[in-house]
Amino acid sequence: MRWFEIALVSLTLFSGAVWLLDKLFLAKRRAAREGLLDDGKEPIVIDYSKAFFPVLLVVLILRSFVAEPFRIPSNSMMPTLLTGDFILVNKFTYGLRLPISNQKVFALGEPQRGDVVVFKPPHHPDQDWIKRVVGLPGDRIGYHDNQVTVNGKLVKYTPIGTYEGHGKGTEMTGAQELSEDLMGRQHRVLERTNMPLLDQGEGDWEVPAGHYFVMGDNRDNSEDSRYWGVLPEGNLRGKAFLIWLNIDGGIDFKRIGNSIP
Repeated sequence: MRWFEIALVSLTLFSGAVWLLDKLFLAKRRAAREGLLDDGKEPIVIDYSKAFFPVLLVVLILRSFVAEPFRIPSNSMMPTLLTGDFILVNKFTYGLRLPISNQKVFALGEPQRGDVVVFKPPHHPDQDWIKRVVGLPGDRIGYHDNQVTVNGKLVKYTPIGTYEGHGKGTEMTGAQELSEDLMGRQHRVLERTNMPLLDQGEGDWEVPAGHYFVMGDNRDNSEDSRYWGVLPEGNLRGKAFLIWLNIDGGIDFKRIGNSIP
């Protein structure tokens, strides 16, 4: 979606510059040349710029500083998020950032353990990914035998049952569904027990200052910090908070309006 962001900023700046130039200079010149007031016929570029600039500016402000829509393209956050979910991401929870550069200009808060965040992975800076924050700066994270530890403490799990997927998530049918208590933040995760695992991403990590350790809720089907390392704070895009649509072969009305735990 980076191309859309660049196009939106470019069109907003162009239409705004044309509108301002016309307001300050061109309109007066036309009126003097034609002997008309400001309600004379305007060139088509000026006419369109004046019509679209307010709309583009509002969309840019809302998308850059309030909430931005994203689409879930994979199963890595099942069962919390499904392929085909369209979500809204809060853009100001962790501070205001400039569009395109993602440079933070005003700090408002920091990610909390258990937050679902959208970010640009260090090894794919042109893409937007979504995972859950498991480790905060200064934490020691371990992952062994499908068990997460935070600062030496075992994360608690409560079995829910056997998961039954649908749509593009049918491959996860038969996985074990559990409730994970991530130091007071509860959410559901999947463990795949009916398929061979080539690499479980086991290991121990220390999260340095200004970084976060993120994992997918679909623990055996997620490329996350276990494989490519910790996430720099500057790569964060925002906090996911709402599912506003799901399209996976059809519209799933039961998912519309669901909050993201």
